[in-house]
Amino acid sequence: MGITRFSPGKVNFLLNILGRRPDGFHELETLMHPLAFGDTLHFEVADSGVGLTCNESALPVDDTNLVVRAAKAFFRAGMDGGVRIHLEKSVPLAAGLGGGSSNAANTLLALNQLFNNPFGFEKLAAIAADLGSDVPYFLQSNPALSTGRGEIIQPLEPFAPLKNLVFLLVHPGFGVATSWAYQQLSQFPEIQRGQPGRAARLAEDLRRRDISEVAGEFYNALETPVMSKYPILLMYQEFLRSEGACVSLMSGSGSTTFAIFRTWSEAARVQEMLLGRFGSGLWSKIVPIA
Repeated sequence: MGITRFSPGKVNFLLNILGRRPDGFHELETLMHPLAFGDTLHFEVADSGVGLTCNESALPVDDTNLVVRAAKAFFRAGMDGGVRIHLEKSVPLAAGLGGGSSNAANTLLALNQLFNNPFGFEKLAAIAADLGSDVPYFLQSNPALSTGRGEIIQPLEPFAPLKNLVFLLVHPGFGVATSWAYQQLSQFPEIQRGQPGRAARLAEDLRRRDISEVAGEFYNALETPVMSKYPILLMYQEFLRSEGACVSLMSGSGSTTFAIFRTWSEAARVQEMLLGRFGSGLWSKIVPIA
């Protein structure tokens, strides 16, 4: 018996750092939006053990992979059995698009389905939170406000003013480790004292206002440390805005920049210009906003 699951990525419309927590994590608030683009996972029930294969040779398939960790955590929670998994990777690695977290969450959802739904949502959410701060977000499919260290999820209805707009995703060909980005925050104490409530305000504004009226409210505190090392990311943003992007921002801890355009044709025109200016080696993709 087997099933296949789509594993979508995400972008962060806002990522605000509120301070350091006693547990060593950072208190944050973030507004995340799903992408109609992602990876694909194939699952087959096995007698025992967890096996993973992947089309991306650079991605380890051992216990360091979140898919393997998620599957083993599922079985440790009280299930007997095993699974063989194949991951078709489309989302770039270490891109700030939540690929690994989404893979882990969708592994939990798939295994729960394969084994006749032994766990309720709260149990799956608890397992997901232990795997990583972004993993619980991908147990659902809507935009969401995330607080705490990112594991407390408040799903939101889709933002009507964004319907029919498009994302242009731009990846420079290198990744940024999330752990490294957060470690660099110690050099920028001012961005660790963000004003609470910004994510909720942006979400409310996106429900009722045109994107052009709220573009200045998009924010990512991690841009400061990441762009201090990788200024090319700022150059992408400046170019995209100069060519008409409504918004251009780094997603998560990077290294992907996303831009919002009103039409596919406009995004395609700018995509071609971007590749012409910065090199065809860039990875880029146009994704409709559902």
